[in-house]
Amino acid sequence: MLPFSRVTIIGFGLIGSSLARAVRREMRDVRLTGYDADAEVRARADALNLFDDITDSAGAAVCDADLVILAVPVQATEAVAKEIAADLPDEAVVSDVGSVKNRVAGWLNDNIPHPGRIVPAHPVAGTENSGPDAGFAELFQSRWCILTPADAADPVAVERLSEFWRRLGSDVEIMDAAHHDIVLAVTSHLPHLIAYTIVGTASDVEEVTNSEVIKYSAGGFRDFTRIAASNPTMWRDVFLANKDAVLDVLQRFTEDLTALQRAIRWDDGDMLFKHFETTRETRRRVIDAGQDTAAPDFGRSPPKGRADAED
Repeated sequence: MLPFSRVTIIGFGLIGSSLARAVRREMRDVRLTGYDADAEVRARADALNLFDDITDSAGAAVCDADLVILAVPVQATEAVAKEIAADLPDEAVVSDVGSVKNRVAGWLNDNIPHPGRIVPAHPVAGTENSGPDAGFAELFQSRWCILTPADAADPVAVERLSEFWRRLGSDVEIMDAAHHDIVLAVTSHLPHLIAYTIVGTASDVEEVTNSEVIKYSAGGFRDFTRIAASNPTMWRDVFLANKDAVLDVLQRFTEDLTALQRAIRWDDGDMLFKHFETTRETRRRVIDAGQDTAAPDFGRSPPKGRADAED
């Protein structure tokens, strides 16, 4: 038996369009309805045949749904919740896909009737690409989806949403919303902030080095530029919505960076070695947990006839 038979997805970016494709593949009897605020995006999604129905308003999209998923930038969640509140069926479960949960949960609780049916979620998956053409059905396979229901949430709604994500290939974890935001500040938000910063620094230096920064980019810088290519609207919203946790983790990072700066200045090789040895072990644990590959060059194939420089 399907956990939901009528699913509405609002927002056709990478996650929303991947959700539509994954539901099409894994739960073919589900009736899919979609809405995006951008008419051109709606037209593109229609051309891609991602949904059974695409509506001209958010309210019309949710009027007969038993699951509504908000796949919009974090800061847009409050406005969308207000827009759909009056048209939601009494028993519809409402969720989202944002990487910030505490602030989002507050917006949903403030605007959606019946708090028992609100089950915020965060599929920990993505790429640097965006838009309806960027989605793919396999995005959630063997990835975590973290649910952060409040104490008032209906356990049946939580289990139905858990089963929905399991059917898309995800491993489901239940977590407190505030704790989620601290964890993601470390594992996702801070790395993106660093990537945006270091690529910005490289852009400044690029003018001095006659394009050699880009020409001789090694693997590490290449990975930073990939992360920094992510959707700027989404990441602006993430940092503003999760600013307390991000600032806390950023302060800790700044202190660690200062300690490394001091070790380099005073030729403290022992401190550097111990730090790098510890972080290398963390990398091994990431691989052991199945979150990445240990393949040479992280599984990339360098262009024929050229090996990438060592980082």
